[in-house]
Amino acid sequence: MRKQRVVVKVGTNVMTNKDNRIVRPVLNHLVEQIAELYERDIMTILVSSGSVIAGKEVLGKSKIKNKTQKRQVYSAIGQPRMMRLYYNIFHDYGMKCAQVLPTKRDFSPGVHRQNMINCCEGLLSEGVIPIANEDDAVSVTMSMFSDNDELASLIAQLLDVDKLIILTDIDGLYNGHPNEDDSSLIKNVNPNDDLLKYIKDGGKEEGEGRGGMGSKLDYAQKAAAKNIPTFIVNGKKRNTIIDIIEGKPVGTKVSL
Repeated sequence: MRKQRVVVKVGTNVMTNKDNRIVRPVLNHLVEQIAELYERDIMTILVSSGSVIAGKEVLGKSKIKNKTQKRQVYSAIGQPRMMRLYYNIFHDYGMKCAQVLPTKRDFSPGVHRQNMINCCEGLLSEGVIPIANEDDAVSVTMSMFSDNDELASLIAQLLDVDKLIILTDIDGLYNGHPNEDDSSLIKNVNPNDDLLKYIKDGGKEEGEGRGGMGSKLDYAQKAAAKNIPTFIVNGKKRNTIIDIIEGKPVGTKVSL
């Protein structure tokens, strides 16, 4: 019997503080929860942002004027640092992780798609946690995902997972601006509902990440339409992943 599997996506805004520095304890708690899922025979595919921020921490201010090239450089420098962080934390829990850097062509029908499936299935069969991130060092223009929300949704559908969990820096989808007193959290929505009416100013969050709430909803709906229950939850709070697995009402659930 195949083990349960989930995709967990963690964005830049979850793992950084107000100074745009990576917060190690957030990553520690993330891996702690993934390790607990592993003990419960639930395998996780982690989709993690952070390479650009990590690159900035190493390089500092870049002299490069072109924004795309600057992002490529930051990502190329930061990706090894992110993997070193994850490798060390997973090692502390007696676990192994692996890097997967897909581009958009890896989800098109054909040999690239099958190679992506084979790689992930092989890692999962060995009990290794795949850590996927868009390959920002080479992915530009047509080969880019809109953000890692899209990547997480595509991986969830590709591997037919049981749940997709999108970690963000607010509690979920609100029926107004989250900071307004009369706004309340929407706990359950159908992927066929018009959810974008709740998004203000395009749903763009603060910080370095490309995705906002509008993007999260869009790709949550796409996954949920394929019968993959999708959760948008606050990744800065304790045990949100475990709470979802245990069926507790946290965040916003998007499902048929």
